[in-house]
Amino acid sequence: MSKILPDFEYPAGFELFAGVDEVGRGPLVGDVVTAAVILDPNNPILGLTDSKKLSEKKRELLFDEIKEKALSWSIGRSAPQEIDEINILQATMIAMQRAVEGLSVKPSYVLIDGNRIPKLSIPAEAVVKGDLRVAEISAASIIAKVTRDREMVELDKQYPEYGFAGHKGYPTKAHLAAIERHGVFEQYRKSFKPVKRVLGLD
Repeated sequence: MSKILPDFEYPAGFELFAGVDEVGRGPLVGDVVTAAVILDPNNPILGLTDSKKLSEKKRELLFDEIKEKALSWSIGRSAPQEIDEINILQATMIAMQRAVEGLSVKPSYVLIDGNRIPKLSIPAEAVVKGDLRVAEISAASIIAKVTRDREMVELDKQYPEYGFAGHKGYPTKAHLAAIERHGVFEQYRKSFKPVKRVLGLD
């Protein structure tokens, strides 16, 4: 039985809240993508929730609606080379900083999905299961996921033998079999174990 999550109480005394989420910490290939979103309280968006709980069609529709109605939205990212240099956790934190810094409207408070907060010059808090409890974080999760999924579909066109459109770069059986068979290329994260193994670095 799933536990009922407590309602999130927005801290008092702040006006503009930005929600931040990431997609792509687990995949073997491509950027880790983050998004920051400030919603317009006068222009609500119905149906916001964790992007993973939505169908692809619904995510795509909400993606367009968020971009149209939000006061501001921004993408941050960290490339495979950076991930390999500083590790995936640090790279994710930096990508989140970049997303917040990229907002055209400065938020007064930042709500981050999860249990860690990147270094920011703005008051912030981490919200566990925030993508289910905080509309701004749900919106950020949708923007980040649709952005990264589209990039994987593009990569699939370049390298159809790897099946990126299906597994989105995650280490599925089919993906692991493909890298054993075809090797890895530039966009792979060389510090990740299955990639190291193929390169003979482990």
